[in-house]
Amino acid sequence: MATFVRIRGALDERTAANLYSVVVGIVLGGGAIGWASPPTRAEFDEWLAEVVGAVRDGEAVAVLAGGVGGAVAGFGYWRRYARPTLRVNADVEKVFVAAADQGQGIGERLVSLLVESARQAGIETLTLDARGDNVGAVRLYERLGFTRYGHLPAFVAVGPYRYDQVLLAKRL
Repeated sequence: MATFVRIRGALDERTAANLYSVVVGIVLGGGAIGWASPPTRAEFDEWLAEVVGAVRDGEAVAVLAGGVGGAVAGFGYWRRYARPTLRVNADVEKVFVAAADQGQGIGERLVSLLVESARQAGIETLTLDARGDNVGAVRLYERLGFTRYGHLPAFVAVGPYRYDQVLLAKRL
């Protein structure tokens, strides 16, 4: 059974290294989580520090799912839009579940917790985008009340391959 914790500050080195391993595994497996190739540990640490900084500043909420033996099972976060006129809205920037932990409802729980935290933070609309071939994720988001508001053909470039981008939103 996974445990879910809101991130409040920097992760300890063991957890950060475990999260990095999950990211590398997902990307190497072709997962659509925003990296075309695995980030270096330095690139990952820079990204994670940016997310943690946004959390500390009240601009984001991040949730970590823990699995068996303290291993990272999943992660997700949303961040407020930066423009003053859009700050009442936020974007789910990443949600992912370790390959070994998929199919156990962890992704659904992560997204549900992110939606609830956004609602509590006064967010009016939560947006996200998904790569068009990530059919399972799109189905999950739609099942949780997100609706499609756009579709950009061949928008995502991964090497020589092009994928559609599906845009979804949920009014809170």
